[in-house]
Formats: sequence, C-alpha cells, structure tokens
Amino acid sequence: MSRYSLLSSITNRITGVALSAGLLVFVYWLMAVAGGNRAYLQAHEILSSGFFKVVYAALLFCFCYHLVAGIRHLIWDTGRGLERAQSKQSAGIVLVVTIVLALALGYWLFLAAGRAS
Repeated sequence: MSRYSLLSSITNRITGVALSAGLLVFVYWLMAVAGGNRAYLQAHEILSSGFFKVVYAALLFCFCYHLVAGIRHLIWDTGRGLERAQSKQSAGIVLVVTIVLALALGYWLFLAAGRAS
C-alpha cells in the first residue's frame, strides 16, 4: 500500500469519527427543537455563533471526503483500482473531488442560501 493510500485510508477513518462527533451537535439541535421555543432560541444563539460556522464548514469537508472515499472503496470492492499506481492516482482524485464538492456545497449552503433568505 502506498503512502498516499495509507494517508487516504486514515483520513477516511478520521472524517468518519468527526462526522460521528458532529451528530452530537445535530442531536443537541433536535433536543432544542423538541424542548420548546425557549430551548430552541437558546440553541439557535449558540449554534449560529462564528465558532459553530467553522465547525459546520469542517463537518461539510469531512462529509464530502468520507462520501468520495466511500465511493472509492465501493469501486475497490469490485476489484478495480487496486494496483499501487491506480491506488495512488485515486487518492489524488479523492482529494481533488472532495475540495471541489466541499467548495460547491459550501458556496451553496453558506453564501447562496444566505442571499435567498
């Protein structure tokens, strides 16, 4: 296994853990919604802070990376792309597609949606 494939595999696991931790934020928001207006307003104030906007951006990147790397693993399950050179190339493709997808989704979620409201 090449260094790039190893780094890609570790990054896939790290992003999976980060997404699991991000679920705690989502559960907090759901509990606030279920807790009534006062709880929701308090959660809204906390979750719309600058810190959480950075957290959302990081979670978006983690989601994109985990998604694209998961597709790569599905392709590997078919027996394709397992050679060292192919694995190295696909690690680079995963990173490039992740960045493009994260930037596109980030623009749509943070900038374009903000203008619409």
